[in-house]
Amino acid sequence: MQGMSERAYAAHAGLSRGAIQKAKVAGRLVLYADGSIDQGASDAMRAQTTDPSKQRAPARKPMKPVTDAALSAVGETLREQGLQAPVTGGNTTFLQAKTANEVLKAQERRLKLQKMKGELIDRARATTLVFRLAREERDAWINWPARAAALMAAELSTALSVGGRDITLETSLMQKTLETHVRAQLEELGGHVRFDLK
Repeated sequence: MQGMSERAYAAHAGLSRGAIQKAKVAGRLVLYADGSIDQGASDAMRAQTTDPSKQRAPARKPMKPVTDAALSAVGETLREQGLQAPVTGGNTTFLQAKTANEVLKAQERRLKLQKMKGELIDRARATTLVFRLAREERDAWINWPARAAALMAAELSTALSVGGRDITLETSLMQKTLETHVRAQLEELGGHVRFDLK
């Protein structure tokens, strides 16, 4: 036998033996003198004479598993979106990796859009702004005793009397006392307040 048998050619073409017999009778296959099928010539003739809408799609190759290195990132992205993530070391398909990639692209587009709308600000800019505001607040409190001491000393002096005698409080003493307490308060606050944009 020079070429392929009907059964062998049917397996090669992904068709039934009956379909190969019909194609043989219809003259859509090239045959050798012994009646066997010339594979190459028959494939070419079938491609030219068969209606494309009736051709079977070629069998797809199985998808390769995704490597473990990429798998953890894929799983994390899918879990963030409430989708089922593959188990590390399992047979993760290209489709799962592609889904994770599409989710990441959608998140990136959403963030860009929010930034363009002014809903998001740059992290470094936010950190600088908060630091500047905190420093301005601290400086205002440090300068406050010098402004308030004279007023407080005058108000307290008129309100205090011992044995019928008015007591005069010194402004410098009042300012020094206020500064001590304000600095102590700022140091305590500085030890507790932490700013972290994570």
